Amino acid sequence: MALTPGTHLGPYEIVGLLGAGGMGEVYRAKDVKLGRDVALKLLPHAFTNDPDRLARFRREAQVLASLNHSHIGAIYGLDEANGSQFLVLELVDGESLDKRIARGKVPVDDALAIAKQIAEALEAAHEKGIIHRDLKPANIAVTSDGNVKVLDFGLAKATEPTSGTSLDVTHSPTITSPAMMTGVGVILGTAAYMSPEQAKGRVADKRSDVWAYGCVLYEMLTGSRAFTGNDVSDVLARILEREPDFSALPGMTPPAIRRLLRRSLEKDRKRRLPDIGVAVLEIDEALTTPAESALGFAARRTGMDWRAALGGALLAAAVVASAMIVYVRRTTVEPLVSRLEISTPGTILPFQFALSPDGRRVAFITITGAAGPQQLAVRSLDQAGVQILAGTESATNPFWAPDSRTIGFFAGTRLKRVDLSGGAPQVLADFATLSTARGATWNDNGVIVFAPTSNSGLMRVPATGGTPGEVTHLAAGEGGHQWPQFLPDGRHVLFLVAGGQSSTHGIYVASLDGGDPTRVVAAEQNAMYAPPGYLLRASQGVLVAQHFDAAQLTVSGDPFPVAQAVGQSDGANRSAFSVSPAGILVHRLAASDRRQLVWVDRTGKSLGTVGPPDDGNPTSPVLAPDEKRVANGRSVQNNTDIWLTDVDRAIATRFTFDPALDVSPVWSPDATQVVFRSSRKGSSDLFIKPANGATDEQPLLISQQNKTPLDWSRDGRFLLFSVLDAKTQSDLWVLPMAPSNGSLDARKPFPIVQTSFDETQGQFSPDGRWIVYTSNESGSDEVYVRPFPEAGGKRQVSTGGGSQPRWRGDGKELFYIAADAHLMAVSVRATSEGRAIEVETPLVLFSTHLANGQGISLTGYQSRALYAVTRDGRFLMNSNAASADIPPLTVVLNWQQELKARATR
Repeated sequence: MALTPGTHLGPYEIVGLLGAGGMGEVYRAKDVKLGRDVALKLLPHAFTNDPDRLARFRREAQVLASLNHSHIGAIYGLDEANGSQFLVLELVDGESLDKRIARGKVPVDDALAIAKQIAEALEAAHEKGIIHRDLKPANIAVTSDGNVKVLDFGLAKATEPTSGTSLDVTHSPTITSPAMMTGVGVILGTAAYMSPEQAKGRVADKRSDVWAYGCVLYEMLTGSRAFTGNDVSDVLARILEREPDFSALPGMTPPAIRRLLRRSLEKDRKRRLPDIGVAVLEIDEALTTPAESALGFAARRTGMDWRAALGGALLAAAVVASAMIVYVRRTTVEPLVSRLEISTPGTILPFQFALSPDGRRVAFITITGAAGPQQLAVRSLDQAGVQILAGTESATNPFWAPDSRTIGFFAGTRLKRVDLSGGAPQVLADFATLSTARGATWNDNGVIVFAPTSNSGLMRVPATGGTPGEVTHLAAGEGGHQWPQFLPDGRHVLFLVAGGQSSTHGIYVASLDGGDPTRVVAAEQNAMYAPPGYLLRASQGVLVAQHFDAAQLTVSGDPFPVAQAVGQSDGANRSAFSVSPAGILVHRLAASDRRQLVWVDRTGKSLGTVGPPDDGNPTSPVLAPDEKRVANGRSVQNNTDIWLTDVDRAIATRFTFDPALDVSPVWSPDATQVVFRSSRKGSSDLFIKPANGATDEQPLLISQQNKTPLDWSRDGRFLLFSVLDAKTQSDLWVLPMAPSNGSLDARKPFPIVQTSFDETQGQFSPDGRWIVYTSNESGSDEVYVRPFPEAGGKRQVSTGGGSQPRWRGDGKELFYIAADAHLMAVSVRATSEGRAIEVETPLVLFSTHLANGQGISLTGYQSRALYAVTRDGRFLMNSNAASADIPPLTVVLNWQQELKARATR
């Protein structure tokens, strides 16, 4: 029984009836308490008399109330009064879309503007797992200023019986209106927009909304429904058996919209547009690309020769007509290649970003505040805001799930996943070797393949978590399998082989079914597959694309340049680009190596800087024992030399002048001399020079091996240095400098740690009795300490990965950089007999922003810590300069068109 104006339901006064249907009656009402107009939807008595269904509806209403979007009608509450259950809804002062269509078809531009807003509303709901299930013009309102509100989100699901059986169509949530009134009224109003799977009584998903969306868009453009009939059975039969009459579309309908309609109205939902977000991109393209003429379209549709179509009407203007036709053909057949830039605020790992498969979002690593934390962030390409994902502290190397709704990432020793809709991240795998992980990929069957370290084979784990299993193993001479990506079949994985013997380097393909990987092409950086058949990779900063047959695993033709000056991380064998199957490419230009020496306390608070930001690729800072000067390598006009900087005056003075590479300075204990590495005699040798520059440098140790000085013991007796050997990798050696009793040859070096693994970044303890260093003997970088000079057992200091160790001035504490880029502190002390050292549990101090050092094993002339420690426990950090210096991401739409254009030249 209809309520009359003036009737009160709790604090709401009925103003008038708005409509009625299977979901109940809808009234305009006044909220007396809050003084606002609302819409009240009274639920049918059959609905409210079912306790199970009503309880379920309450739960669903709570979920729906979480939707907060400018194009979604809000749900304010669920209430009860006078024996009636009702929803309190936002009252939208606008015309329903079905009434607008009843006056005639909507002009193309107006229809696309409305359709874009509908798609944005659906996308927002789908991201929260909410499906409309009853999208139709009657549930869409358009205000006088053109703003769209989609109503009744998810209520169809809320009204389904708890048994899971489908509702009868006569009880579908709908509101009758003049535009929808037919011989069967309510029923046909819903049936006309049912997807084939709903018509068959199957469960609806977000692709069912896509179908209804296509029906609504078709109806706006043509003024008629996509599927009509004399009764419900006729309508459902046409949905299941016939195609819409696409010839009824206006001649000025852009090709992108015709394609969108066909993909939205695919009867097989596996072939249907998988994500409504793609519709937003298609509409944007249609609104920004010059429209095709009606004449041009008619000629193509009928098979008429365009010259005949123009005929005598344009004969007098043949030249002008030809130019116009060429323009029309180009704008019709060739989508425009578009480029735009977006920022990624707080970026600290410029190579670590990933484009979602649907091409709508990019995930990247960011920081909040001056000292972290380091977290995973997401930005939509069409919006300026950034979404920080809670619980993703210390995240690295993000990768997407195929549905673009979940992101995987690494954090310390763990592989995790997090949903964009919210919730705590889930741990999928946890073991120590993940500290130097090199990427992961996720297929449609719920399998994640990842590279656990920089020097291991690939492994697999279910996307729900579980015990990892082997996918590939290293062949002879190979250094590591890195940066995997699934090919379209979901069974084959593209990956890079790097490290080890250079003859093994290249892009390979492995199969989940086993067998030896196939080498595709020689390469030093990662590659990615892009539909319909390209292999993208960077070489010397140029991003190129080459035709790739994913079935035969072969490349053909010459590589085509796609982008110039793309950033490359030599330490991680990774280039700064990402590509999606949706035809979108994102890349970042190479950043200038701008760095800043920053004083930091134990909490990560900045205490000041030493000098201005430096573009000269400055290397590890080394404080003089008196802490008045800093020595480091610096490049000026492509010549790298040692520079000394006065800490108080921030004045830098060039210390070496040879054209060769001069780096890695080490101060003598009395700060009167500096030892450094130079390549002036071919190999990397050790030279020594007075700190005041009074005389030229002199050779200290010359040999065929590459050597890097690391530290000079406080008593002045020993110089610690690393030796890079082809057989034993990097080892630690000691050069006696001042023998105390004549028993040592002052120039005869000897090894102190020599294994088949990399040992580097060594430093003497202040008392000279211990050496701390980094080794990868466990499969990942870890920090160890061992006695000196006598042999003795070593102790592992770090847990879950670590590098760049430094002693505190009193020798009672060690610092190192964890795999997640946090600075760690470890208390240490020698045992009473002095033959062993006790190590406490590492403590996290703060997240660092070190240049080039985060999660990457440093070798060669950068084989030392990128920070220094003062006697009072402050830190001088060689940090990346302000994040504003990191270039923005360049987004390229329709990038394949340039390849097609080159191929036809």
